[in-house]
Amino acid sequence: MPQHLYLTGYRGTGKTSVGVTLAKSLGRLVIDLDQMIEANAGKSIREIFDLGGEPLFRQLEAEALATVADAPQAVVSLGGGAVLSEKNRGIMRRSGICFWLDADAETIAERLHHDQTTANRRPPLTSLGELEEIRQLLSERRNLYEAAANHRIETAGKSVDEVASEILAVVQNEIPQSAD
Repeated sequence: MPQHLYLTGYRGTGKTSVGVTLAKSLGRLVIDLDQMIEANAGKSIREIFDLGGEPLFRQLEAEALATVADAPQAVVSLGGGAVLSEKNRGIMRRSGICFWLDADAETIAERLHHDQTTANRRPPLTSLGELEEIRQLLSERRNLYEAAANHRIETAGKSVDEVASEILAVVQNEIPQSAD
């Protein structure tokens, strides 16, 4: 089975940006799972939630991840909730190495304020205010991110290139390089 590089973590931790940088450095395809889900469904994540709620989205997410797992080596940026499913965590363990990109709630909130697409594409997941939602979900998901990830990378105060370099250093030590 292919050795993918999975990037997990809460939205706003840099998964998509770091994924693009890593893919260029490694000469691999980059796959943003949320974008793949939207393309497959022909709808934004917000529209998917409006149509069938979080259960429909999580079903589409699991299907997309299973498809990606069998594809050629790629850098895969996962949605922040992909780790909620034990089946998804198992797929990630079997088909690649997972990096948990982590940051504190305040850093995430600041990054999300500068990301114009977040509000349009992604609905709130709770009735809390943004910062409180981030804190609550980070707390609820921390053990799942830990369980899914082979490595944790702190992203607060670091550039995309710095985070990508940290991951590349780990990858070069863990993944045997092919002779071709």
